[in-house]
Formats: sequence, C-alpha cells, structure tokens
Amino acid sequence: MTIRVLLADDQTLVREAFALLVESAPGMEVVGQAATGREAVELTRARRADLVVMDIRMPDLDGIEATRRIAADDDLAGVKVLILTTYDTDENIVEALRAGASGFLVKDTRPADLLDAIRTVAAGDALLSPGPTARLIERFLRNPAPPVAVAGPECLSCREREVLTLVARGLNNTEIAEALGLSPLTAKTHVSRMMGKLGARDRAQLVIVAYESGLVAPGSR
Repeated sequence: MTIRVLLADDQTLVREAFALLVESAPGMEVVGQAATGREAVELTRARRADLVVMDIRMPDLDGIEATRRIAADDDLAGVKVLILTTYDTDENIVEALRAGASGFLVKDTRPADLLDAIRTVAAGDALLSPGPTARLIERFLRNPAPPVAVAGPECLSCREREVLTLVARGLNNTEIAEALGLSPLTAKTHVSRMMGKLGARDRAQLVIVAYESGLVAPGSR
C-alpha cells in the first residue's frame, strides 16, 4: 500500500527537498505540505495522510500542539507523526512523544534514513532510532512533567514487563526475541498486547510508560 505523507515545516526549501525525496521513493506519495502547525492539522484531516513529518518549531501552532491535536482526534486514529528535531538542542522532543508522536528524526539525516524512518513509523513496527531515542528520553524524563494518560505496568505479566524493559532500552522485536529466547512473532505479539493493556498508541508511548512508572531508571542499561 502507498504511504500517504504530509510534510510540515515552516522552511519552504526543507519541505520541497523532502517532497522530492519522498515522491522519488516507491510506495510513497506526498499528499500535502504545511507551513504551520495549524495548517498541518487541517491538511491531515483533509488529505487523509497516513504519516506526518512534523517540525517542532513552527508559527501559529507548534509541532507539539499540532501532534497533540492529531493524536486526540478520533477521526485521525492510526495517523503517525514523525518529529523533526535538531536532537542535541531540542528539549521539546519528549513532550512531542508524550503528545503522541511515534518517533523523531534528526534534520541532517541521510536521505535513505528518512525514507526508512517513514516506512518504519508508518508500519508501527519499531521506534525510530531506538538507541538515541532512549537516551534522549532518559535525559529529559529527569525533569518533572505530566505523565502519559495510560495504565501502569502493574497490569502486565512478568514476561510482558521483561519485554517492556527491553523496548524501553531501545531493542526492536528481533533483538527482544534473541534476548529472551523467543520467536520474533512472539515478541511482536507481546508488544501488541502491552499496547492494548496500557492504552498506548505505539512503542514510543511504551518507552515513556516504562520510564515514568519507574520500571526502567534513567541511565540504566
């Protein structure tokens, strides 16, 4: 199936460059471009995008609030948001993940990595750049903030807690399977069940839950 991508960035050159790249890839199409967060929300609804590549710093409505509105809209259930960030300086990335983003992308990423990121996040299979993502979450979850409105890990089985710990440390399904002596399909099933039990949209929120509940401590490995 074709992945319908919406690009949201206040820099025209950035949007156009990303648009050319996405349109050149098989199985993807750009269904719209937004220069503000408010426009991103409106176009996501109007164009029925599958995934939004969202800048954080935009006029009118920033990327975090735009992400929050998309995630809260029942009519947009299933729409994924991939955040654009400068990584080292953008301390808002965790708030974006809390708001419902499924992962993040560094703005100076390689073209092939952008396309891989879109495929990965659209599939909901794994959190993008799990190692850096986990380190970033560890860093900024040290600061008090409202927790994600999902259930806690006390509703999980012992095995599911083991899997959640590994998800929070940045492992994908294949790596989790190897670590616990499971098949990749079983690992994926555990992750899916945890999402259902915790009310989490995706793996990004599983990571947040693991840290905010204390199941995984910042800095642990």
